[in-house]
Formats: sequence, C-alpha cells, structure tokens
Amino acid sequence: MPEVSIAAEPRSEFGKGAARRVRRGHKVPAVLYGHGTPPRHVSLPGHELMRALKSANVLLRLEGLEGGAALALPKAVQRDAVSGALEHVDLILVRRGEQVIIDVPIHVTGALIPDGFLDQQLVSLSIAAEATHIPQQIEISIQDLQIGQSIHAGEVKLPEGTTLETDPDAVVLHIAGAQSAAQFESELAEAEAETAPAPAPAEEPAEVAPAEGETAGTDES
Repeated sequence: MPEVSIAAEPRSEFGKGAARRVRRGHKVPAVLYGHGTPPRHVSLPGHELMRALKSANVLLRLEGLEGGAALALPKAVQRDAVSGALEHVDLILVRRGEQVIIDVPIHVTGALIPDGFLDQQLVSLSIAAEATHIPQQIEISIQDLQIGQSIHAGEVKLPEGTTLETDPDAVVLHIAGAQSAAQFESELAEAEAETAPAPAPAEEPAEVAPAEGETAGTDES
C-alpha cells in the first residue's frame, strides 16, 4: 500500500465562500476526523492530492499539522460533476498497528470460457486490515470456471493479515451462458411489449341532436 507525504495547512475560515477561495489557490479543503479528537479543517495541495488519490486506499502522511505529522485515509471524496476536479475531502486518522475496516476493489483475472458471460455482482470486498498494510486490490481468477459456477465472498483468497467483513455467502461473480442473438432479440421484444403503453380506447361518436322540425331515427325521401 503506498504512503504519500503531503503538506497540510490549517484553515480558520469555513463556509462556501472560504472553500471557493481555497480552490482558487489550487488547493482542496479537507476535514480530518478520528480518535476522539475534534475535527480539524485543513487545505491540501490540489495537484499532489489528485495524484495520490489515483491509488486506491492511499495512506496520506499529513505534514505540517499542529502536534506533528499524522496518518490518514480518504473517507469521502467530492468532485465537480462536470470537470471531475476535487472539491472536498474527508480524512480519517489512523495509527500504525491499528485495525481498520475498508472496502478494497476486486480485480478479475483469467480468460472467460467460450460462450460464457461474466456476471460480476460485487466490485469490492469489505475487509479488516492493519492501517498501514491495506491491499490496493483483491485478485479473483475466473480461469477454468465453467458456465453455471459462482464464486462467493467466503471462497476468495484474501491477502495475508486481512479478514473478511463482507457476508461470506454473498455472490461475488457468476459465469452465465452467453445468449444467442435470436434469444436476445426475442427477450428484448417481449420486454418492450410488456412496457409499451396500452392503446387508448376508441372514442364513441357523439350523438347529434336533431334539428328543429326533424324526427330522430327517420329517413324521409
């Protein structure tokens, strides 16, 4: 697991206006929580933080804090919906030797059987690990898996020193048979027919009142 040193500057101004000023200075507002201490508001250099967050579950060593450097894990990251730029980060304090529960992404390896279809139901597993030894990913091989076979969370080989927190009976992935084009088109047509709106009922012609001097229902010639 990578450990990245990054400079942290204390913040004394809060609110949207203050956060915008921080971002205009190419920094990211952040809040540091944990270990029963009051939340600490800091700003972090945007470029360095962006690079660090490219690694899953990166361990940040925050330099420049009152009382000395501290270790932290990203807890929540807010990005601009359009540009993807970092807007705010929540960090959780950790200590060496401390156990933390964290979600680790799954990386599938191996070749899929011909005519097979990979149905991956989980993209990460929740595990308990030592704070400074969190794996970046958990590898699961689908090599030689046959159609109809599944892998459950409890069957996954975890990195040494970690334990599973996800329900061991949860299905991680399943190998299904690939549908033929005809089957797919048939099922798609059925689904569209089920969701199509019902035709509007035909309107009955309105009755026309007979003009004065005429008798309804007669035809004079």
